[in-house]
Amino acid sequence: MNLALYRHMMQLHLKIFLGFGIGSAVYVSLITSLFPLLDDNMAQIDDMMKMLPDGMMRALGMESISNYGQFISAEYYGLFYLLILGVFSVMVAIQLVARLVDRGSMAYLLSTRVSRTAVIVTQMLVLISGQLVIHVLTFAGGALAARFLIDTERIALTEFFQINAVGFCLFLAISGYSFLISCLFNDEKNAFAVAGGVTFLFYGMNMMGKIVTKIDWIRHFTPFSRYEPGKIASGEGDVLVSVVILGLIGLLSYGLAIFFFRKRNLPL
Repeated sequence: MNLALYRHMMQLHLKIFLGFGIGSAVYVSLITSLFPLLDDNMAQIDDMMKMLPDGMMRALGMESISNYGQFISAEYYGLFYLLILGVFSVMVAIQLVARLVDRGSMAYLLSTRVSRTAVIVTQMLVLISGQLVIHVLTFAGGALAARFLIDTERIALTEFFQINAVGFCLFLAISGYSFLISCLFNDEKNAFAVAGGVTFLFYGMNMMGKIVTKIDWIRHFTPFSRYEPGKIASGEGDVLVSVVILGLIGLLSYGLAIFFFRKRNLPL
């Protein structure tokens, strides 16, 4: 890692990190503010939701809403969170490597005394740091809003933290293979198309597996299958196994990205 490069890249991308992080925190806070208004009628709302098709409820993580964790997972973490962080992971991973190669900026970095390994490890840490910033802000926004707006017995902060922790590991995996793809392409547009296409395919397979129970098995070929916020909020999710599996996918992907970046010929 090169500290000077890390500081420069963090300053360069800090607005993006804070924009996604603050936006996510504000959205979670707004959704949290609605919980007390609906809490008195939660049983009736839960009954109404059960009238929806089972596949749709599974796809949106809305099997049950009886506490804050289940409410926030259904209203944010089951859909919008996945889309927002998916876009962030792919976009920033491509910007940190493929864009620099495509625009010739990587040539300037590698013409200095900084080694290829130091450059690519630094870029990797910038991406991971950005995701950490977003998740810390999101958790803080939700936790603070819940603390002041909800009865303390209904907060379930442990489950809320677990949802964010598994979510961080999920996008560690997604950003990992996106970063790997970014290291394999010289063209920014092609890298973005492939990384975005793979992520969209995984997301679609996961949704189809939830909606159509006969093909539920296809979900297990995607990292999204290890992220079920509704079950985590209900205390039924296997958090440790999900964290380990998703973490290993991310670390392996980043490791391969470093290996291939060091070995490949770049158009410098």
